[in-house]
Amino acid sequence: MAGLFGTGPFFVSVSAMKDLLERKCKPCEGGVEPLTLDQAKELMAALHPDWMLAASGKSIRRDFEFSAFGRTIAFANAVAWVATTEGHHPEMTINYGSCRVCYTTTAINGLSDNDFICAAKIDRLAAE
Repeated sequence: MAGLFGTGPFFVSVSAMKDLLERKCKPCEGGVEPLTLDQAKELMAALHPDWMLAASGKSIRRDFEFSAFGRTIAFANAVAWVATTEGHHPEMTINYGSCRVCYTTTAINGLSDNDFICAAKIDRLAAE
């Protein structure tokens, strides 16, 4: 399939992912509408298929697995760097060999472009 990459039956749109990777988060203090469920589903196509969209359409999450605690912490620190650089912070749950990353935009009680921009940047980290 031209313009797509992935493993097995899962594919990610290269152009959509590239678009998210090139964008920067914009401050969100509220006053804007959250993405609709349909908009969120469309943006999910630009992310790794392990990201899950909540049934409510208000959050996304992905679980990452690691072979050792040091690798988990290194990844969590890299996610923290993305969050600090973008000014948009996830909720993270860290265990010995796993890290769950959840995004929502609290100020609007739902998802914004920022959530997908950061998720795409974390996908790039995980691929490296």
